[in-house]
Amino acid sequence: MIIFDGLDDAIAGTSDVWMTDGTKVLRYVYNGDKMVEIFVKQGMTEDEAMDWIDFNVEGAYCGEATPVIFWRAFENEDA
Repeated sequence: MIIFDGLDDAIAGTSDVWMTDGTKVLRYVYNGDKMVEIFVKQGMTEDEAMDWIDFNVEGAYCGEATPVIFWRAFENEDA
């Protein structure tokens, strides 16, 4: 499994992903909001943290075991 350095506290769990060849890959699942909190504690602004996550984390492909990031849904957000 792939793990992002310094973001252990943002790990929410794991997820099994079935590949087209029938194999199963275990991936870490990260809480995106906690990731932002961690980067803010390290000195980034919230906007800088979001940009960093967008480009350097969500934009990273680490192979089949690339971690999953989830973001909380807002009650008033249109689907």
